[in-house]
This record gives sequence, structure tokens and C-alpha cells, in this order.
Amino acid sequence: MQVTSRRLIQITQKFWRRLNHSRRGKVILALLLMCLAVRLMPYFAPIRATDIQQNQLALQFSDRNGLPLGTLLTRDQEHTAVVPLNQVSPQFIQAILAAEDSSFYHHGALDLKAIARAIKEAIHAKRIVSGASTVTMQLARMLDPVPRNLSGKLQEIWLAWRLAAGMNKDEILAAYINRLPMGGNIYGVEAAARTYFSIPAQDLNVAQASLLAAIPNNPTYFDPLAHWQRLKQRQKYVLNRMVEDGYINSALAERAYTEKVVFQSRQRGIIAAPHFLFWLASQQSTPEGEGQIRTTIDRPLQQFVEAQVQQVLASLSANNVHDAAALVIDNRTGEVLAYVGSPNYFDEAKLGRNDGVQALRQPGSTLKPFVYELALAKGVIRPNAILADVPAHYAIPGAKLYSPTDYTQKFQGPVRVRVALANSLNIPAVRVLEKVGVPAFLEHLRQLGFEHLNQTPEYYGLGLTLGSGEVSLWELAKAYVTMARQGETASLVSTISQTSNSKPQTPNPNPITWQLIIDMLSDNHARATAFGVDSVLHLPFPTAVKTGTSSNFRDTWTVGFTTDYTVATWVGNFTGEPMRQVSGVTGAAPLWNRIMLHLHEHHEPENFPSPQGLVQLPICAISGLKPTPDCASVVQEYFYPADKIAYENPQPGGLSAEYDEWLAKQQPATFNTSNLRIISPNNGDLFLLYPGEQTSQKLEFKLIGKTAEAVEWRLNGEKLAMDTAKSLFWQIRPGNWTLEVKSKNSSDRVSFQVQLSKSKSTRRGFSIVNSQVNHSSP
Repeated sequence: MQVTSRRLIQITQKFWRRLNHSRRGKVILALLLMCLAVRLMPYFAPIRATDIQQNQLALQFSDRNGLPLGTLLTRDQEHTAVVPLNQVSPQFIQAILAAEDSSFYHHGALDLKAIARAIKEAIHAKRIVSGASTVTMQLARMLDPVPRNLSGKLQEIWLAWRLAAGMNKDEILAAYINRLPMGGNIYGVEAAARTYFSIPAQDLNVAQASLLAAIPNNPTYFDPLAHWQRLKQRQKYVLNRMVEDGYINSALAERAYTEKVVFQSRQRGIIAAPHFLFWLASQQSTPEGEGQIRTTIDRPLQQFVEAQVQQVLASLSANNVHDAAALVIDNRTGEVLAYVGSPNYFDEAKLGRNDGVQALRQPGSTLKPFVYELALAKGVIRPNAILADVPAHYAIPGAKLYSPTDYTQKFQGPVRVRVALANSLNIPAVRVLEKVGVPAFLEHLRQLGFEHLNQTPEYYGLGLTLGSGEVSLWELAKAYVTMARQGETASLVSTISQTSNSKPQTPNPNPITWQLIIDMLSDNHARATAFGVDSVLHLPFPTAVKTGTSSNFRDTWTVGFTTDYTVATWVGNFTGEPMRQVSGVTGAAPLWNRIMLHLHEHHEPENFPSPQGLVQLPICAISGLKPTPDCASVVQEYFYPADKIAYENPQPGGLSAEYDEWLAKQQPATFNTSNLRIISPNNGDLFLLYPGEQTSQKLEFKLIGKTAEAVEWRLNGEKLAMDTAKSLFWQIRPGNWTLEVKSKNSSDRVSFQVQLSKSKSTRRGFSIVNSQVNHSSP
């Protein structure tokens, strides 16, 4: 027996000596060492919990008064709520482990027994019967999705080893359940519990937990809102596994399966302002603990604006209009009170997730007020200046001749600054920009907050004032808030904490130019040529407003304010498809009108302040100078005190040569027309009748046009005369008046107002405060 044992030892020693000296033996030994090295390598590159920390806990949003808006956390448009493991229902932890990895706490990154079993079953069935992915491997796949092939599986295993090397089991499980895909764009058990059941994850019962644990296996196939019966079958599997693992008994599993559980729509996780919540979440720094964010949103106002967006779009659907956005700001604080990015965030088929408040679009004419303000501030133009609305041509290097035109394709000749801005005339705005300089204007816009105008001045050219750049509704609203605050800049505020931490703003020491622009934009009669005297822009309280329409009618804008609020609206199509017969006043303006009326339903805003230190003087509407007896239209306009000397001593002169082409085209239309046309008063004129002069003053009605027949004159429907004369004198008296003339083949009509002045005139009679040139019949 001893000989045999000694012989066996000798044989064994001889075998190992041969193995060590043979090439094959060295190869086997090298392979063993390599496998050991590979298995140890993850410990030299471990992934720790802090390395994959999501950094965001569940954010609960409320409005300014504490009313809930929604609970979510989002990155890349995904609802993701993150909670610690101890804030998750034990029933859910048991359910997810039973369904996905029942021996999670008893194996490493890989479950070798499960792998062996899966291989054996696949060989026997000649197909893959069951998987062997552990929770750690699934987490690896969530962190770094790879193709489902051999190379991808090796990458997944390598990452799983690194996770196991750097994290304990609880850390891995917490990272896993906070990333679980739960249907749609819902991720994590906390987000799912709050979205589907309006409860936190720690309150889930067995029935709810087993249903949620059933979803991640195939979130599309088991979508609770689309495939309820499939989900119930998967729930039965989860409950059976929970029974097998000893978490619950059969009776409790049966009760959980038969319990009636109702899933709420995914959008119910958000009560109001979805675009605002997603945008605000992306702006938040990492909160410590569960985030409770009190926003500046006024929920009743928000829901009102959301409803108005849908109603206005419904009325414009025949005009190929499908999208809109709106923003409401408190001028005094800069707080965002309402934020609507689209008609329905949850309508993915109609691009509902697009945020029209932050999207970049061409702003049309909404930038014009800022070029006029800059020109006034630099002294390039004066408030009483006359601008030429006549054909103009600009040579642009490397491009076609630039010849701006107005929406109507017509020209008005000499126009006041007030009329040019209020009626959004293009050529005067381009002429003003030419004097100011594109670089200076671009810098001015950037100082106002237009961060996306980041190209060179040459890139935008003179078209910048007509909207050749791209801006957001957010940027426009911010700039108009600065205007409403008379040049005092302010950041837009979205949370109450920002409001409480904001520093008091220093008033603008020189607000005069802003006050002039506000006065012009709030002058309803000044914009009568383009919009009429009773458009949706005319509200029963003081408002300053500007519309804009981009090229090819792809975007319409209306931005305006009272002393209290700024409202910015956009109407168009996210696809960029043109609208049909829709402009700023017919697209975005009705929405702006509804919001403004609602804001001031119970509170009328204060009047805008008059420009400080300026004086109003009568001027000739054609020359901008002190009226002469030959002046047909006298209007009131503001003057700087320093300009009064020049006003009292005007230099003689007529229209300059730049008007020659325009004048030549006016002659046939004005004096040789066969159509009747009222040339005095002008449509939209406002006459001031001074105290003591009511009974002694008459207004001359004038018309032109060839007709051999008698002309019928009517005022507010009452017949005044039937005469062949081209003029008629009328005893002036206060009121709103519509003058009509009619012959057999032609007619014309204008509207004007007469008001009693509150102060005694320095000149006898009455004066025209505002005058337009618009003789087309409505």
C-alpha cells in the first residue's frame, strides 16, 4: 500500500514537471493567469455610486399660491423621478426582484447558475428559452445601451463587473429602480407611482407594485394604457414568483390580482404648464432632498391662457394654422405668470412637445420699436421728424439689389416717425437703421437680451429691423418688459425664490426715448392707416402694442403691455408651413387681445407717463414744421425744448428730390381719378375742439374725382347735402363721425373723432391731433 502511494505521488510529480516544461502547459497556465487578470481588472476601474448619480430628486412644482402644477424631473424630455431606496415600498422591491433577479443578493455581477441553466435550456429546446441577465447587467445596459450581439454582451459584462467592483448591492438596486422604463417617457418607480397613481413610491401596495414591476420587461408591449390584458398576464407571473420566493402567500397574491387598479393617463402627472415645468427643470441645479419648487405661475391664469390658445387656433384652422405660444409677465417684478409652449404638449403626432416660447423664429416687425428708440437716443431722428416712405434701393455686395416694400406694396410718401412706427412701415424703418448703423443696432438688441442674434452685422444687414434674424418669444417678452419699465432692464423670474433674492433695480436715469416709443405704440389713431381705429389692438385701457409677420406668413407675433403686464403671443406652424391670409393682427393679435382683457377684467391699468420734459406743439403733418396757412393737416407732436427755436423759425423748403418718383406716381391717382375720394378729413383723424370755440368753428369736407352728377353727402347716416360742389362746411361738434360721399358710380367713406380739449388753446379754433392718409373704402 505504501509502495502504491509513493508511486502515485511520483507519477503526479512527474506529470506536473512535464506540464511545466511543455508548450501546452505554458499556454494553459498563461490562459489561467489572463482570466484571473481580466477578472481582477474591474477592481482597478470601479464605477461608484457617485459616478452614475442622477443628481436630481423628484421635483414637485406649485404655482405662486401653492396650487400644484405637477411632479417630475426631466432631462432630454423624460419624466424621471429619483428617490432613495428607503423611500420605495418594500412590496415593489420584492416584486421587481422576484420578476427580474430573485437571487440578486446571493450572486455577483453575473449569475453563473442562471447562465448554465439558460444554456442547457437553449440547447435542449434549440432556441433561447430564458435569459440570464442580472439586475447589475440590466443596469449596465441602461447606462450604456449596446447591440444585442456577442460584442455587445461582452461590453455589458465588463460594465457589470465594474459596477459590482465599486458599489454594494443596495446602491446597485437603487440606481436600477430609479432608471426602470415604465412606459412612454416615464422612468423610475417614483415617477411611475406619481404619474399613474398620484402617490409616492413608498405608498405602493402589492397590487400596484406587482403591476408596475411587470412593465419594465417590455414597456411598449406591456403599456398599461394601451395593453391592459397583456399587463395583467405579466402581473400574474410576477405575483406567482413572489409566492415562490416567499414574499407573499397565495391568498394575498389572488387578492392583489383581482384588486381593481386604475391607471391615470401619463399626462395627469402634470396639471398645468407642461412646457414651463420641463424648461424650468432643465434650469434647476441639483436639489438636496426632494425638490419643492414654488413657481411664479398663476395656475388659474395659466389654464385660461391654455384654453384661449386652443380656441384661437380652432378659429384659424381653415387658414392652415395649427400652433401657438403665449407668455405673460408681471412688469414690476419680471415674474412669469403664464407660459404656454404649444396647444397640447402631449400630442406627439402634432409636435406638441415643441416649445414655442423658446423656439427661434423670425420676429417680423416686432424689432422695429428698438431701432426707433436707438435712433431717438442717438439724436439721429427727432420726435417730429418726417421720414420718406418712397421706393428705395440698396446695393448689397454679392447679392441682388435690396428694395424693401410694405405689406400693401404701396408708398405713403412723407410720414411722421409716429405714423411710420405705429403702422409698421418697412421703408422708413430701413432708412432709420441705415442712419443708426447695423452694428450699433445689433449691439443694442444684444444688450436687451437677444442672445441668439449672434451672427455678424453683415450677416443680417438692413433686413435686421424687418426680422431677418431669429429670436425667441422669451427674448421678445424680456425686451418689451424693458420697454414697459422705460429702459430699466430686468431678468424674467420663474420661481418665488428668485423673486425674494432679486436685487432692487436702479431706475433708468434717461427714460425719455422709451416714453416716446411707448406713447407712439399706444396711439390708436396713429396706427389707423394699417389697422383701423377699432381693431383687436384697441383696448378700453392704455396699451402699447406691436405686431409682426415673418416672410411668407410663417410666423405672426403680437407683443404689448400695460403698466402692469406684458403679453407676448406667437401663432404659426412648428413645421414652418405658411399660413393662409393670416398676419400679425389676424393671427397672434386676437390671442393677445383675449389675454389682456382677462388680465384687466377687474383692474384698469394706469395711464402711461408723458415723455418727461417734452412739450407738444402743432406741426404740419407733411413737413413736420410749424403749420402755415397752406397746411391741410395739422397735428400735435412732442418736441425737445432745445428744438423750439428751430420750430419758431422754420426754414422754407418743399419736399426733397427723393420724393420726385413718388410724387410723379401720385398725380394721376390723386387728381385725374374718376373715383370719388375724400381728402379731408383723413381716415382716423382726431380733432381737438377747445373750450369757448364750440359754436364758431367749422370743418371743411373735401373730395376729389371726376363726376358730372350731384354727390350725396352723409354724416353718420344723416343726409347733409346733394351737390356737385367738391367741398362742404360742417359745424364741428364732439363725437365719433363717419362721413360718406356717393354718386351713381362711386363712393368713399372716412371716420374721424372730435373731442373737447381739457385745456385752453394758444391758437384759435381746433387742431388735428393725429392724421393718417387712407382713403380706401372699408
